[in-house]
Amino acid sequence: MLKTLGIGTHSYEYNLDAEYFKKIDSPEVQRGKVTAKVNVENTGSCYEIKFNLEGFVIVLCDRCLDDMEWPITHKSRLIVKFGKEYSEESDEIIVIPEEEGEINLAWFLYEFIALSIPIKHVHAPGKCNKMMSSKLKKHLVKTSDDEDDDDDTEIEDDTVDDIAETDTEQNDPRWDELKNNN
Repeated sequence: MLKTLGIGTHSYEYNLDAEYFKKIDSPEVQRGKVTAKVNVENTGSCYEIKFNLEGFVIVLCDRCLDDMEWPITHKSRLIVKFGKEYSEESDEIIVIPEEEGEINLAWFLYEFIALSIPIKHVHAPGKCNKMMSSKLKKHLVKTSDDEDDDDDTEIEDDTVDDIAETDTEQNDPRWDELKNNN
């Protein structure tokens, strides 16, 4: 309850574990262990909340679909002001109703964690599931773009970046009739 906090800085620590992620019930991250250190500074006119998150979450590898630990290190802050109704003035400034006088930080903590995870998450070279990597290798079609890619490593290292759906030189006979009309 922010209204009851005296002037000055107040420190809190939360351990975000499997129970926390289960209660948030979001598909992006469902497991992990993150320590959230939260400092709330009451300046009299607003509250500055500083977050320091450290730990790891469990995400699926984009290549082999096995679980992998992804490290989380994130610092952020929110400025909370009182007003008539809830609104987000910017990414960092939140207005909450004065009569309520409180803010639930659980969803903010989750958003900070989710934003710390890159779009692409893959195991280090050689750490992907060997069985899945061998199945991917069977379906791999090399294109000229693959040779130009600096990120590519050998398939033997279990790090396939792209799998082409079809070879571009194959013809689909259903399109032949349309091609003849031009």
